[in-house]
Amino acid sequence: MSLKTLFMPAVSERLLSRDRLLKRRIRAERTRVSLGLRHKVFYFHQVDDPYSALAAGILPRLVERYDVDVVAHVVGPPPDSAAPEREKLVAYSRKDAQLLARHWGLSFEDAGAQPRDQAVELATRLLVAAVQDGTFIDVAGEVCTCLWSDPSRLLAGAQSGGPLRAVDGTAAASHVAASDALRQKLGHYLGATFFYGGEWYWGIDRLHHLERRLQDLGAQRPGIQGPMFPPDADLNEPVKLASPLPIDFFFSFRSPYSAIVAPRVFELGRNTGAPVRLRFVLPMVMRGLSVPREKRAYITLDAAREAHARGIPFGRLNDPVGRPTERGLSLIPIAEQMGCAEAYVLSFMHGVRAEGIDAGSDRGLRRIVERAGLSWDAAQTALKEDAWRATAEANREEMFDLGLWGVPSLRVGDTAVWGQDRLWAVQEALLSQAPG
Repeated sequence: MSLKTLFMPAVSERLLSRDRLLKRRIRAERTRVSLGLRHKVFYFHQVDDPYSALAAGILPRLVERYDVDVVAHVVGPPPDSAAPEREKLVAYSRKDAQLLARHWGLSFEDAGAQPRDQAVELATRLLVAAVQDGTFIDVAGEVCTCLWSDPSRLLAGAQSGGPLRAVDGTAAASHVAASDALRQKLGHYLGATFFYGGEWYWGIDRLHHLERRLQDLGAQRPGIQGPMFPPDADLNEPVKLASPLPIDFFFSFRSPYSAIVAPRVFELGRNTGAPVRLRFVLPMVMRGLSVPREKRAYITLDAAREAHARGIPFGRLNDPVGRPTERGLSLIPIAEQMGCAEAYVLSFMHGVRAEGIDAGSDRGLRRIVERAGLSWDAAQTALKEDAWRATAEANREEMFDLGLWGVPSLRVGDTAVWGQDRLWAVQEALLSQAPG
């Protein structure tokens, strides 16, 4: 056992505890009050990012609901190290933003392609000027709508002598470079992100955390209750479906978001009668893809925050990267044969994410295996097999063919989505089969 494996569970449990997060929030608020500052939310906007288009459109509603100052920054796309499958990410983001827009009654249509470079450059110059003029919140939504639906209106608006003006290219590039540097310094890499009091919130999916924090601080305006975009409720009772389609669950044993959503996926399967097909893959870093420090830090902290919101134990980590994951994946086929695959997957995920179990040791893996109802003798035999690697690669190829690249990803019929935030879309796809 390495020193890292020995000490990681205790260290991570402290760093990711809810108590520590709340104490950090208290300190941030005390500092703000002592300096006599207003509530200040930094917003980082990527011009050609569909999620940023959605976020920009709701900024007026945010300041209507809360007594906050929104300080906007126009940023560039994430670095290559944070977007290893950029083409897939870009294409999926348009599709996903359209799904989100329809779900929440917002405005965004996937045109099937990114805006032209000239239109993006003009929109950038317009939005940087709006930041300088203090009108970003007022004009960003309309600029984004024009960019994605009718770019010719951008030029017309800039030439009309109305409220829009554009800085020159040099000024725009200087602003974006400074904003990129600030975003990295504060610890993030994406657009459509909000930063408040030492904490990051990505897109409208995480805005409910920020809203609840502001409400706890009494920053909401009179009559405001609850967030604009609350997390969707999971199905909590059985629904009769004649022939439910299967749920394909693409996951890795290292993905914290996979661990968070797994119990909910299996519960959805039970409530609808839909079989859950396990499509395990190797983690990105075990496929030769690096993950930058900012991304690793944000994902871990965000996953802990999401787990707490869902009431899922999380935080006492023992990172299963490498041999522990390989050993864990090698046992899924035998667990499926013995009818305890769900119990085994949940036991492994809970063990390495909430109990600090070292799955790379026989002692740790045996504990995971036996409490799931799997024979340790059978497991030891299965650990010598290597056929699971071909299955993992086939699953990865199937996931890529769906236009997806990361885990967790889910598919039901023609609905294929990425992320634990989209379980509601899978649920809707299943319920659409219910008799009317």
